[in-house]
Amino acid sequence: MTPDVMRLLAAGLAMGLGAIGPGVGIGLVGLGGTQAIGRNPEAGGVILTNMILAIAFAEAVAIYALVIALILLFVV
Repeated sequence: MTPDVMRLLAAGLAMGLGAIGPGVGIGLVGLGGTQAIGRNPEAGGVILTNMILAIAFAEAVAIYALVIALILLFVV
């Protein structure tokens, strides 16, 4: 395999594997948030705020994976 192929493979794996965790995490946060709001509708505002914050943290991991993939593509 040539270095170009290895670089593309590494970038693809970095982005693919780096997006699995945040995808699952966002799904679980959404599941927990909807269940919590269903059980206690009065606390919907507080739950929604915390849910959005947790989703932002999970999405940050995917953005870091994207940055690593771009570095592998264009710098290495």
